Amino acid sequence: MDEHITDTLSRPAVVRLDSNTTCLRFETMKVASALAAVKHLLERGTIAPGDTLVDSSSGLYAHALALACHRYGLKCHIVASTTVDATLRAQLEILGATVEPMPATASLKLDQNRRVARVQEILRDNSRHHWMRQYHDDIHYLGYRSIAELVRHHVGADRLTVVGGVGTGASTGALASYLRETGPDVRLVGVQPFDSVTFGSEHVHDPEIIIAGIGSSIPFGNVDHTLYDTLHWTGFDAALAGSIALLREHAVFAGLSAGAAYLATRWEQGLDPQRHVVLLAPDTGHRYIDAAYSRHAQAPAMTELRPRQITELQDMQLPWSRMDWNRASAPPAAAPTDAMRVAS
Repeated sequence: MDEHITDTLSRPAVVRLDSNTTCLRFETMKVASALAAVKHLLERGTIAPGDTLVDSSSGLYAHALALACHRYGLKCHIVASTTVDATLRAQLEILGATVEPMPATASLKLDQNRRVARVQEILRDNSRHHWMRQYHDDIHYLGYRSIAELVRHHVGADRLTVVGGVGTGASTGALASYLRETGPDVRLVGVQPFDSVTFGSEHVHDPEIIIAGIGSSIPFGNVDHTLYDTLHWTGFDAALAGSIALLREHAVFAGLSAGAAYLATRWEQGLDPQRHVVLLAPDTGHRYIDAAYSRHAQAPAMTELRPRQITELQDMQLPWSRMDWNRASAPPAAAPTDAMRVAS
């Protein structure tokens, strides 16, 4: 029996989609990350009960941090993206978090930059606030060790490929790192939207980008680019096709990043059918109903799509591009500064 709902939410449902595909389906994946990070900070004495933890979020991390603060008797302040809807905001406020929404903007890039700038203003005015640095601190890797152990138990680590959204690197990057401790052959396939600086797609504009949480307009200090073997960049239409297929074929209702990962999974399996793929589905599809799932009749069939295989970043194109990253370093615009890297 779990002592707190965060214990439950930290564990995914492990779903066998077929003989070579396993889906880790979370309700809120970042609970595992936030819970372990907060516990570590408390044990180290960096924070104490009653302190205020602050960060910016497009949704999942806000919920996760509010839950962790609820469990450990901490205060929580969220600088919220325009993608945080009324349902999530109500949960955050009931959990005791204060929510500071950013003004509406047509640009998610501008939204993200403004949120980080606002967090820095808050820190200057409140010396007892602790910035969780979900975008920069590798402390957020810690929560995925137990997920790696779960995968190792159910699937093993031989001839294994992990596919999922890159985000801050704390899910896919951490999971692959821990799995490689016993399975050095584990391959990591990252999924990115266009318009993201993290893996050099900022020059390709997707007019319908709403794949919140897996891309970035700013460099992330805790993405280790050298962990990734392959990258897939998917636009909205391609991600929607994957999401609809995942629901129709396996009854897994998940967010757009999971749909993009499912699209990449099926392509990678076609290239190497002998490898087992673990697919990360970090959230449910509820917040994408109006903007995405309601358009299911217009979604292209996943089988009609194929990626543009590229060797240079400037050659990528909508709706879907693929590149053998080969564990290369960060592209120049994504390289973090020393100030972004915070030792855990």
